[in-house]
Amino acid sequence: MIIGAVAGAVAVGLGAFGTHGLKDQISVEMLHVYQTGVEYLIIHAVVLLVTGWIGGGLPQRMIRASGIAFIVGMVLFSGSLLMLATTGLRALGAVAPVGGAAFITGWLLLAAALWRKAS
Repeated sequence: MIIGAVAGAVAVGLGAFGTHGLKDQISVEMLHVYQTGVEYLIIHAVVLLVTGWIGGGLPQRMIRASGIAFIVGMVLFSGSLLMLATTGLRALGAVAPVGGAAFITGWLLLAAALWRKAS
């Protein structure tokens, strides 16, 4: 939950930086890439908080694995998009799908934990 809270603060800061500091520095296309990275970061920061909050009554190994997958996704997906937008290194775009897969894994693990609790 601490990582989720810190990630939320970082996302807000990065969003403000993108809006005020980058709009005249990078192309509109790269600004959109940057904003996508920030959006996914803030969404998954909140998801990480909620996962920690509801996780007490759920299978701990699954919840922990879900949280780790969300963190990996935040770093790889959001991080690669932010770096791609600010550095122009196109190779970083290849990292985003790995982060996306981590996000999907996190969501599926969370669903499995909830399913397990319900059954």
